[in-house]
Amino acid sequence: MPRDSTNKTATLYRMVMPDHLCPFGLKTKSLLEREGYRVDDHWLETKDEKDSFMAEHAVKTTPQVWIGDDRIGGYEEVRAHLGKSVKSDDETTYQPVLAIFAVGFLMALAISWAAFDTVLTLRTLEWFVAISMTLLGLQKLQDVESFSTMFLNYDLLAQRWVPYGKLYPFGETLAGILMITGALVWISAPVALFIGTVGAVSVFKAVYIDRRELKCACVGGGSNVPLGFISLTENLIMILMGLWMPAKAFLF
Repeated sequence: MPRDSTNKTATLYRMVMPDHLCPFGLKTKSLLEREGYRVDDHWLETKDEKDSFMAEHAVKTTPQVWIGDDRIGGYEEVRAHLGKSVKSDDETTYQPVLAIFAVGFLMALAISWAAFDTVLTLRTLEWFVAISMTLLGLQKLQDVESFSTMFLNYDLLAQRWVPYGKLYPFGETLAGILMITGALVWISAPVALFIGTVGAVSVFKAVYIDRRELKCACVGGGSNVPLGFISLTENLIMILMGLWMPAKAFLF
């Protein structure tokens, strides 16, 4: 393996084939260059070259990086070597649901500006909740089967009547869309109130009574969002919207 007297030169081996350009190879090269390394970039252009390389160096994956005489490894190992955070597949995070709420809020501001030439009104807050509900429902609709399976871990109604887990994403999305328009409140409000109440009770029991550590299905069945305060807040907001929308019709 090439030797280099400086600690700012890295040797990279990555797959660059006619039918496959390794994304982790590109990410590794970019990361090293951003950290000030000069990258000696070697392409593995055929399957035979890749297999021969892995056999020679007793590695199971590419890309592979050497800094000086030391083999660092692949993309995640390089990140760790450079002091960067390394994400685990099992690591829990609130990022997906926070991203949805942030985008929902910005969309509500945009709609309010287009409709009223101002960014913050009572309707803006209604749109924020309704858009967030719709986006959360959309995440679940991408894979209803996966969502319903994770949902069964904690939802009390789904545990008693399994089909409810598959109906939930459609109900949440429908209620959100109707609340965006402000139409058919007699449908959207009861749906939001019902699923929000069942969800809040289920989350509260699982997290605060049973003390279970579970992942929330709020952004779909493959998420690593922990079941907890944000999940409970989501359901409480749906309850408030379910109560507010019909009350608004009488108040205004």
